[in-house]
This record gives sequence, C-alpha cells and structure tokens, in this order.
Amino acid sequence: MNITETTTANMMASTTAAGSSPITMTMMSNTGDEISTTLTSMIGISIVNNKINYVDVSPVTLSSDWPRVARLLLLASLAIIGSVGNVFMISAVMVEDHLKKRGNALLVNVALADLVVTGLVIPASAVVILAGHAESLSICRFEWTLEALCFLVTVLTLATTAGENYARMCLPAEQYALLTPSKVTAIILTIWFIAGISVALQSSLDLGPDFCGRKFNGIVIQQVIGACILMALPALLTIILYFRLIMRVRRAIRGSFKPPAVFSWDYELTKTNMYSFVLFALFWLPFGIALCISTVKNVSSSVFYNLAWFALSKSCVNNILYCVFDRHFRNAYIKLFHYCCCKTTVTFSRRHRGDGSRSSGDVRLRVHIIHSYASPASCRSNISRPNGRDVYEL
Repeated sequence: MNITETTTANMMASTTAAGSSPITMTMMSNTGDEISTTLTSMIGISIVNNKINYVDVSPVTLSSDWPRVARLLLLASLAIIGSVGNVFMISAVMVEDHLKKRGNALLVNVALADLVVTGLVIPASAVVILAGHAESLSICRFEWTLEALCFLVTVLTLATTAGENYARMCLPAEQYALLTPSKVTAIILTIWFIAGISVALQSSLDLGPDFCGRKFNGIVIQQVIGACILMALPALLTIILYFRLIMRVRRAIRGSFKPPAVFSWDYELTKTNMYSFVLFALFWLPFGIALCISTVKNVSSSVFYNLAWFALSKSCVNNILYCVFDRHFRNAYIKLFHYCCCKTTVTFSRRHRGDGSRSSGDVRLRVHIIHSYASPASCRSNISRPNGRDVYEL
C-alpha cells in the first residue's frame, strides 16, 4: 500500500469511527486517488511502497503519464509557433532597412539553428505520437544529433555576434570595414563545420552519456575538454566583450552628449543580443548542471529529459524576444504579418537618413566609439541609375 492509500485508509477509518456514511468514505477514496494522479502528472513522480519512482519521460514523446492528445497538441503548438517566429526573424533581416547589415547575418544563423529544432526535431516527435508508434532508437538519435548540432552552432554564433557588435560600435569604421560580407559568410560556414565535426566525433567515439539509451555515466575527460573549448570559452568571451562594450558606451555618451540615431538603434539591437544570450543560458544551464551532477551522483532520466525539453523550448521564444525589445524587428514582424495574414500590400521602402554626425571635434573627444557612426566614410553611398532608382552599397 502506498503513502496516499495509507493516508486515505486512515482518514476513512477515522471517519467511520466518527459515524460517517459509506458514501462519504467512497468520495474520500476517490479524492485521494485524484490527488495522487495530479501529483504524479505535475512533478513526474509516483510513490509506491513508500518509495519514490520517477515517471518515465521519453526523449522523443515526452512523459508517458500525459494524455496522448495533450502531448500532440503541445508539440504541434511549439513547432508551429516556433517555426513561424523563426521564419519571421529571418525575413525581418531581409526586409527591414536598418537590419540589412552584414553582421546581422549572424542573427539569421541563430534563427536558422532554432528553425532546425522547431521545423525538424519537434515535428518528428509529433509525428511519432500521432502515428501511435513506440519510441524508436533511430528517431531518437536523429533528433538528439540535430539538437546537439544546433546547440553548438548557437553557442559559437552568440560569441561571434558579441565580437561583431563590439567591432561595430567600439572600433573605427576603417577597422570594421575589414569584416566584409564574404568573411561573414566564411565565419558562418566555419561555425557549422566545427559544430558538425564535434557532434560526429562524439557520436562515432560514443563519448559521454547515452541519452537515447538512458545511460548516464557522467562526463568523461574528452567531453570536459570539448566543453571547455566549445562552450565555456565562447560563453566567457561573450560576457567579457559585452561587458567592455557597455563600459565604453557609457563613458562615451555620459553627460548631455546625444549620440546619433543610428548609434542608438545599433545599441538597442546590441542589448537585445545580450538578452538573447542570457535567455539561452537560462534555458540550457539547468540541463548542463544536471549533467555535471551526474558525474558524482545518480540523476534520474526523467530529470534529464524534462530539463532537455525545457531547453529545447528556447528555440520557440528567442524570436519573440527580438520582437519585444527591438523596434526594427517589431516593425518588420508587423509588416510581415499584414503581408502574410491580412493580404495587404506592404511596401518595405528605404528611408533616407541623415548621417547623424555632430561636431567632429566633439566626436573625437568622446572616444572613437561614435567615430564609425559620424565619419563620412561610414555613410552609405548611393549611385544614380538611369531608371531613376538609387542603389545603396552595403
């Protein structure tokens, strides 16, 4: 008899002694069963013979204790909302004038990694549930391989984004101009190559825990080295770059000095990138902590998989973060929504902007953080064409 049943029996006995009717005792018994079922579904454990047994949580189809329809609706909702949001985020960089900068291709890379999760991994689990099949080892390995790949791509891209933001806002325009579109493309391809090689080595050498086989034997020394190089070092570099960027910006704009509008827009986007990094850490750090704890103490597979599904949901909300905190992404989302859903004609026109420059002497006194926004070399040149349109060089 488990704890819930024992408690219910004691309550029934005391009620009988008090002269209660059998109907009351039956209602109390049913209430005890409902409480036991509710606790099991909420916290993922069941109590049998005074021992805690964790409810099985599948790496593919979520908790087996949840109704099949509920799991299907949850995964389908995450896939739809996340995929649409990530497509909007990628499209926003293409259609919004101020977002058409070579460094923002890194944001597209993060959104692309999230789109792989919301467009392939989560729908695959939904299809398995819909078909009513049991958990497949091949499908599980397919999903977790993609998840590991997208995780590493996101980590490396966030660190590279921090470096690009620092170069854009804190270095002279001449130095930032060295980051050409071709170099940005090469960096993105290199990130995917490094992440792919790392995941392939981990899978082929069978290093670390086996998530699909529910074998958690801790972290081996090879994984410690790889985690330090591919995760800890980029994360530390990201924190240092953003900290230095904030300090230099605050020194440059203190007092009554008002920076150009373009600089304020870029700084707003940089802060949104910081929030994105914090969001990524909040979603994935609990899973990493549980993985580290498994080296010294046994951790239930249900805890791993619940935390893993929580981490994956980050791919569904990152695009919403940019909509909330950056005005240009928000404007692009609104235009895309009207264009796609309301069937209205939306013109993504280029707005002519001033160079936003102030007194050159004042700019030089303010650290060259504003130099790249005030110097004539940083302004986009327009070339007249015979057809009357202006072509702007990025």
